[in-house]
Amino acid sequence: MLILRSGVDLVEIQRLADLKPAVRARFLLRVYTPLERDQMGESNASLAGRFAAKEAVAKALGCGIGAVSWQEIEILRGPQGQPELCLHGEAQRRAAELGLDTWSLSISHSQTHAVALAVALGMPAANTEAGP
Repeated sequence: MLILRSGVDLVEIQRLADLKPAVRARFLLRVYTPLERDQMGESNASLAGRFAAKEAVAKALGCGIGAVSWQEIEILRGPQGQPELCLHGEAQRRAAELGLDTWSLSISHSQTHAVALAVALGMPAANTEAGP
């Protein structure tokens, strides 16, 4: 039986813009991988969109951030600018345990908000049952 899981998140872009420089620097290092930071630059809309995407993926994994780390969910820019998901460490292990092997991400933003949707498909692993 096919498994379908999803997660969605919405972020206010201004919250990133309002961070004090020292707090922002620590935040960027804690949440984003070096490659993500290189691809996004200082764009608050891009930062908020990737943040929302990481939250959406964690929700689709059924665990939230904490059980997996921010940097274990990496959102890169594909050849046509589309978001591409790379899972590492515990996030990758959880996806495999759930049988989730196909992911689709969508990120969008307005002037004030960024939203992301993560959808995952797969087949239940042989030794686990599919969640609700």
